[in-house]
Amino acid sequence: MEKFVAIDLGAESGRVIVGDLSKMEIIYRFPNHLVRVEDSIFWDILGIFNEIKKGLKKAFKKYPNQIASIGIDTWGVDYVLLDDDGDLLGNPYHYRDKRTDNIMELVFNIIPKKEIFAETGIQFMQLNTIYQLYSFARKKPQIFKNTRYFLTIPDLLNYWLTGIIKNEYSIATTTQLYNPMKKGWSTRILDKLGFKKELFGEIIMPGTKIGKLLPAIAREIGADSTVVIIAPACHDTGSAVAAVPVEDNTNYAYISSGTWSLLGIETPEPIINEMSFKYNFTNEGSADGGFRFLKNVTGFWIIQECKKFWDEMVKSYSYDELTEIALKYGPANFRIDPDDSKFLKPGLIDDNMPDRIKTYCQETGQKVPESPAEITRGIIESLAGKYTETIKMIEEITGKSIKEIYIIGGGSRNSLLCQLVVKVTGLPVFAGPVEAAAIGNLMIQAKSMGQIKSMVDGRKIIRKSFDIKKYLPEE
Repeated sequence: MEKFVAIDLGAESGRVIVGDLSKMEIIYRFPNHLVRVEDSIFWDILGIFNEIKKGLKKAFKKYPNQIASIGIDTWGVDYVLLDDDGDLLGNPYHYRDKRTDNIMELVFNIIPKKEIFAETGIQFMQLNTIYQLYSFARKKPQIFKNTRYFLTIPDLLNYWLTGIIKNEYSIATTTQLYNPMKKGWSTRILDKLGFKKELFGEIIMPGTKIGKLLPAIAREIGADSTVVIIAPACHDTGSAVAAVPVEDNTNYAYISSGTWSLLGIETPEPIINEMSFKYNFTNEGSADGGFRFLKNVTGFWIIQECKKFWDEMVKSYSYDELTEIALKYGPANFRIDPDDSKFLKPGLIDDNMPDRIKTYCQETGQKVPESPAEITRGIIESLAGKYTETIKMIEEITGKSIKEIYIIGGGSRNSLLCQLVVKVTGLPVFAGPVEAAAIGNLMIQAKSMGQIKSMVDGRKIIRKSFDIKKYLPEE
């Protein structure tokens, strides 16, 4: 049977994975670190591309003449600008860069907030592409004037592999520049913000064969010239949700749990109304051309940042060790709002995440936590509480009760989180698969190449092939 390569890029690491719907193998893993230059933060996009090629070379060496296609999924919202020759006009900023501070209000002065939501159906977050791009256009007008192409991160990587410029649907929806009713770029928003429409090219659907590898790339990585690049759901959450191992059409919610927690439901049409605007929900594109109606909640980012500080200044912990000491600690005496702006930016030695949590507790009149065990426990309990609030919002907006929850991605390994979600929601939780984004990526490629007929068929295979752990309320 043909094999496929899924390149899955997250905020902490990248993985090059070979497999099909029944099994997969991580061939190569590499760290993905932000880069600070003065007071700005960027992605090392050239380094990322080099690591991808290293991983692909290993994959083709191990499985010669067996790999049919490659698909890339990444985080959303970040982008690059290219000139007439298709060359980079600068390094891509990290979505947590401070240049979007106070930018949302400037945009709302041009286009009212309600109008943006009615046009896009996308949750308001200062890291969204619309605010990043407006900030860039204000601060660097000459560079923006010389721009010929706008591409998101996975679209750029697809371009570097094939020489073909396309914009994939699921990642395009994260920009807050896409109109889901008209199924294209929002010319109304582009016009009002002074963004040239010709920068924003053709949008393709998940499963589209973009093209073959460039000959120079094929030679470099030892690939056959017939290998094609397929667009999965290029937004990693879109690919992850495709791999939700749901058994039937019961009313379920998913939590794609990693650096972010994306909690929502699947729907064929966007849900854009007063209530979804009030609760700040989003309508992002799904792998089947429908929508992921969800809310972006800060996820394990806060623990990741705490761990970085503790590793350097206290003691080096694995994530499993942090979960274990949090489990032994017992209930914490504080709660945080994971989405508070205090926790958005990367920590520094003199402005670290544990201290931000302590400051938050002081300001809200709570007991100030001290130990890594207590802080970790409080963060996880706060996440579980936030999930419960969000599920209640979904039920109110849709008028339907959620019957079960599927936790996918790295957070599905965290037994404490899964247990707490069951406890606070009273709903059964199905945890896994861990590598959901990569598995969904592989599934979309398999469907594109004719190995399966539908996502329903793919999910059946995923359910049988990968470890899915059940947590039930009575337990």
